[in-house]
Amino acid sequence: MTRAETTGRRRRDVLRALAACSALPMLGTLTRNAHGAPASAASAPAALGRTCAPVDWPDWARFKARFLSDDGRVIDRSMDDQRTVSEGQAYALTFSLMANDRATFDKVLDWTANNLAQGDLTAHLPAWLWGRQDNGQWGVLDRNPASDADMWIAYALGEAGRLWNVRRYTALGALVARRIAAQETDFVPGLGRTLLPAPVGFHPATDLWRLNPSYVPMQVVRYLAGRFPESGWAQLISSSLKQITLSAPPLGFAPEWAIYRAGRGFEIDPDTHGEGSYNAIRVYLWSGMLAPDSDDLHALKHTFGGMLRYVAAHGAPPERVNTRDGNASRAGGSGFSAALVPLLQAVGDTAQAQAQVTRARALEAQSAPGYYSSVLSLFGLGWHDGRFRFAADGTLRVPWEATCPTR
Repeated sequence: MTRAETTGRRRRDVLRALAACSALPMLGTLTRNAHGAPASAASAPAALGRTCAPVDWPDWARFKARFLSDDGRVIDRSMDDQRTVSEGQAYALTFSLMANDRATFDKVLDWTANNLAQGDLTAHLPAWLWGRQDNGQWGVLDRNPASDADMWIAYALGEAGRLWNVRRYTALGALVARRIAAQETDFVPGLGRTLLPAPVGFHPATDLWRLNPSYVPMQVVRYLAGRFPESGWAQLISSSLKQITLSAPPLGFAPEWAIYRAGRGFEIDPDTHGEGSYNAIRVYLWSGMLAPDSDDLHALKHTFGGMLRYVAAHGAPPERVNTRDGNASRAGGSGFSAALVPLLQAVGDTAQAQAQVTRARALEAQSAPGYYSSVLSLFGLGWHDGRFRFAADGTLRVPWEATCPTR
């Protein structure tokens, strides 16, 4: 197929998706009511979909009470700028869907589009950082998008469209997925088409790329490739799996960041010096939550023996570890323990998995966790409690799907 033919096909796909979006009131675009004020998606006429009440998920209720504003902004209150990151918005969309909490989903989606995507998620990927500026005003602090957040947004939209039977969510998810593939990937020799952490700043030299293995949860990559086959995501399956497996040093710990050099492969990132910490903890989390019958879990569950042995020997995952020699600092918090639960369960260490559940709950009872730790716990402990599962193709499995009627 020629470049002109490919471009023409993509343009037609986008137009079809836009037509599907316009068939119902648009979510994620800045609309105006009769008085000229911004109108939220919640104020739009109700669409067909599933109609039962949100599930009772106490951890999600606490997260909303602590970190979610009335208008749908997830706030990291530990930071002086009271920031919101696109990752937090993406996770809130995902948890809202898991909880069948459509009112919260719509609020979070509206805020994300109106404040991070210049009012239109069909035209812009969201900026990754928003908060209080030096002059005291509120707004975008860094407009460069973050591809991991964008992926989870596309995923949440696609699955919201399927589970709630709302076509406009699906159409918007398809557009976001396509835009990620167009703006946040590059062809990397030896890897193929590869997800970059952002459109700008991660290809510092002709033969050099800076990558983050925690940005490519395989269930999300598989889902976007299968749900939106014209988006280009199928090309990213192999390179994403290689990012995770080949960037981990022989000791079996996931790094925060990794350098990939054409002709030489993965190298230690000079900025983080091979450390594994707050980014890397998600690599174990995403891997452990893969479906038991998935090829990806078979490929990954024995990749991180170093971390599993460390937890068995010390009773908790480290907050920071040198992936080259295994030396570690203090124990990680409640979210770190929660993040290891699915992987421990996946490799059959049910006793240690339960020990990490107990530790996470005990630490949470002693002091309220912060935003990021709470996110890790919602994923790890929510998975452990059976609130959700991921199928081999990445689709979301939630208990309420079988009992919630569609109208």
